Amino acid sequence: MDKNLFVALVIAVGSAIPAYSIGKIGAHGLDAIGRNPEAAPKVQTAMILAIAFAEAIAIYALVVALIIKFV
Repeated sequence: MDKNLFVALVIAVGSAIPAYSIGKIGAHGLDAIGRNPEAAPKVQTAMILAIAFAEAIAIYALVVALIIKFV
């Protein structure tokens, strides 16, 4: 099959899953802050860290797509 098709699939899946995860993390983080406003700094720190880890997966997918395309 064509390499470009594999590149497109890797980017599509590799960006859709982390985008969904970031949305869920944000929604649940804001829900937790809404329930307990005093814990906002702790929840916000954990939420930002989790979002960074989820975004790293998308960056890994980009690297794999570039390797597929150029190797």
